[in-house]
Amino acid sequence: MVRAGDEPPKSWDASVLLDGPGASPEETSRTVELLAGRWRAGRLVVFLPGSAERAHADLVLETAPDGSVTTTWYDGRPTPGQAGERGADGVADALGTGARREGGERDVPLPVWRTPSFQRWYAAQRHAGNTLLGARAVWTFRLEPGTVFFWALHVRVHVVAEDRVKSNEVVISRPDVSVVALYRRGPTRDQTTVVLVREFRSAASTPDGNVHELPGGSSLQPSTPLAEAKDEVEEETGLAIEAGRFRPHGSRQVAGTMSAHHAHLFSAEITDEELARLRAARNRPYGVQAEDERTWVEIATYGEIRRASLVDWATLGMLATVLD
Repeated sequence: MVRAGDEPPKSWDASVLLDGPGASPEETSRTVELLAGRWRAGRLVVFLPGSAERAHADLVLETAPDGSVTTTWYDGRPTPGQAGERGADGVADALGTGARREGGERDVPLPVWRTPSFQRWYAAQRHAGNTLLGARAVWTFRLEPGTVFFWALHVRVHVVAEDRVKSNEVVISRPDVSVVALYRRGPTRDQTTVVLVREFRSAASTPDGNVHELPGGSSLQPSTPLAEAKDEVEEETGLAIEAGRFRPHGSRQVAGTMSAHHAHLFSAEITDEELARLRAARNRPYGVQAEDERTWVEIATYGEIRRASLVDWATLGMLATVLD
């Protein structure tokens, strides 16, 4: 338990802030007792009312004047499921087994810490010898309760190779994407036919307000990059291509100065029959025809793509890698 003015422990597996106008000493004592009875994994730190450690807390358990309890994540988002007696069950369910964090790692909220994209970014920093001195979650985007899709952390990192502290940037990330270059080889690279999908994306700054990209995407469900590649091609173009036809080209960051996520690049050469089917489908939307996704098939040669600036630099580089 951490009271106002106490120095927080140097490491923990999970942390909870008790807050709210109804958090009387008696209610707080009872809540701590319930939490202690339900927690079974490592060190749980409880910041008591008045400690003002919302920035350090994975969860906030807020008691209203009438004694009702609301359990939210560090960013005010509700936790999944129903809170049990005085919120203790909801806390235990949401935190699970926690995750050991120490030093600057304590500033990384548990839902962000658990994402594969954060773990790979952090593993790369540690491999380079760098130290995370602190962090602040400035934004998260969730597609379902309890699961972080996009995240942004303002980080302070000691860069060992330069012996300096870098603290003026935000790390942004999302789940990795699987991207597929579908093509029909021509006499030259510029004459090779490439399949693109057109889709409205809010960040697009193209003349038509759309992105022109290779079929691809990601999923929150457990999968492999190859399985995701196959599914995305079928979803966005209507082509069901056998997994054995996909050729892997590895993974890289897409925008290394901005986002930590990777693109797993695959390619597959399509047949004349498949190309004809795609040409016929150019004016029909594929994919999930809802408000959040709508894709249209486009056909162009590599030369046309290169000259017309249809795609961003990352997509052009992926195509150059595949067609080299």
